[in-house]
Amino acid sequence: MSSTEARTEFRRAIATVCLSGTLEDKLTATAAAGFDGVEIFENDLLASPWSPKQVREHCADLGLSVDLYQPFRDFEAVAPAVLAANLRRAELKFNVMEQLGADTMLVCSSVSPDAVDDDDLAAEQLHTLAERAAARGLRIAYEALAWGRFVNTYEHSWRIVRRAAHPALGLCLDSFHILSRGSDPAAIRTIPGEKLFFLQLADAPRLEMDVLQWSRHHRLFPGQGAFDLTAFTGHVLAAGYDGPLSLEVFNDVFRQADPGPAAVDAMRSLLALEESLGATTLPAAPALSGHAFTEIATAGAEVGQALAALGFAHVGQHRTKPVALWQQGEARILVNSASPVTVSDTASGKAAGESASVAALGVESADPVTSADRAQRLLAPVLPRTHSVGEADLSAVAAPDGTSVFFCRTGPGDSWLDDFAAVAGKTVDAGVTGVDHVSLTQPFDHFDEAALFYRAVLGLEPDPVTEFAAPFGLVRSRTVSGGTVRIALDSALLRRGDWAPGVREPQHIAFTTADALASARAMRDLGAPLLPIPGNYYDDLDARLAPPPDLLEALRAHSILYDRDEHGVLLHFFTEILGGRVFFEVLQRLDGYAGYGAVNAPVRMAAHRRSRLA
Repeated sequence: MSSTEARTEFRRAIATVCLSGTLEDKLTATAAAGFDGVEIFENDLLASPWSPKQVREHCADLGLSVDLYQPFRDFEAVAPAVLAANLRRAELKFNVMEQLGADTMLVCSSVSPDAVDDDDLAAEQLHTLAERAAARGLRIAYEALAWGRFVNTYEHSWRIVRRAAHPALGLCLDSFHILSRGSDPAAIRTIPGEKLFFLQLADAPRLEMDVLQWSRHHRLFPGQGAFDLTAFTGHVLAAGYDGPLSLEVFNDVFRQADPGPAAVDAMRSLLALEESLGATTLPAAPALSGHAFTEIATAGAEVGQALAALGFAHVGQHRTKPVALWQQGEARILVNSASPVTVSDTASGKAAGESASVAALGVESADPVTSADRAQRLLAPVLPRTHSVGEADLSAVAAPDGTSVFFCRTGPGDSWLDDFAAVAGKTVDAGVTGVDHVSLTQPFDHFDEAALFYRAVLGLEPDPVTEFAAPFGLVRSRTVSGGTVRIALDSALLRRGDWAPGVREPQHIAFTTADALASARAMRDLGAPLLPIPGNYYDDLDARLAPPPDLLEALRAHSILYDRDEHGVLLHFFTEILGGRVFFEVLQRLDGYAGYGAVNAPVRMAAHRRSRLA
């Protein structure tokens, strides 16, 4: 029997250090997200007006257990006088633990200059500490810090714990400390399960930097980074660990973000991890076969006029709502004029008037009901909807940035299209065949959360994070995709004050075409507001990639950008900004080009600013 077959129910815990706010804020958010227990980080307790006994009582009222008290630092392998002071310090912390109701204390491997490199001495002193803890019904979980002065691997910490040979002394395994050093976690399977006292989980991006700084600032919840936490956790469970799955994540963004949504994101990460372990009853994510529609909310006529100039036809009008359906090929755009939003234009200092924004995504699901059920069980907020008799009863959930995500089916019979009365719109085919991707700029606080949301809830696979220098600072980008559904997530790392691109959190929809040159010519003839690209770009393109001269001149004439990867070529062009925020892209992928033209993004962003200032 495998470890996950043997264990399908987990207690879930989170360290208070993961979340923003006071201890009271953190506990409230933790309980609301459905966690079973907490690790009390000492600094949070020190700043709280509540006594340890009051914290225990409050946790009990919230349905939370206190599973760990941490950290206790710089204890072992020291001179007798230092040991005596450390034991006194430990006894006082045991008093706190008894009041908290915590039975396990985390002891980190020493970084103290007082420590010496002596495993026998470390084992002897940890045995003494464990003896004192056991006398009070407590346990010591020894953890190897990745930057420990002498003990910095789990193999080394296990040798010391084994040598100390005390039943109240075991290991705390932390995925970050183990995986950040490149240690092989497979040997964890050889450690007796009863000596694994606690498990702390954290993901992280792959970064070349000091491991302490990496740990303190860049940890992530499971599924948001590059570590294989499924394999890691599988090894721990195979050894017989039966404690909680607990999160310990140090992250500058999480510790400034609203603790409520952050705690929900943390819980979602654990549910997704359990699913990857085969230890969950979550329904599998139904296959997604494409973008059913993208809805743009706007009260102005600019978006509709631009769609018409791109060759789209107004083919339907919602029977009860002010929503127009525009279509070309398999690309469908809903223009919702129900709720105008005004924004300011920071580039010009003038009012930008009515704004446009992507309000909803409709994705084609093989089983919309199951998609919605999965989303709800992964804590996605279900959006209340009113619909008239005979209208499609579509389920919608909210993404972290507030975008509505609909699970639907397009085609004859039970289809959302039945809600629209046909309109004899003017048809001018400009070559658009469908939707390649939708790009949504995320508030920086939600970038990692959004990637996890789309991966866990919709079953999309995230691409590696890319970063590029834009005219207004560094931009981070990550695409999540599955089948023909692609959602690009972008975020500006820093945005301060009014000096900004004049396009706050831009969004765009990328349409596919089989012939970018022909589409650009047709759309220009229709009066489409296409974005002009400066000549310097094409001079550099000639030097850098040397496209055929006749193609280069055609690209230059129609402001089409060009990129090449190991698979093929991308041709793409853009409209100007519509309604202060939204724009369209038309692209052609040749010979399996897999990227998104990130190298051209700074050129496009600068061109958008110029067009806004004109």
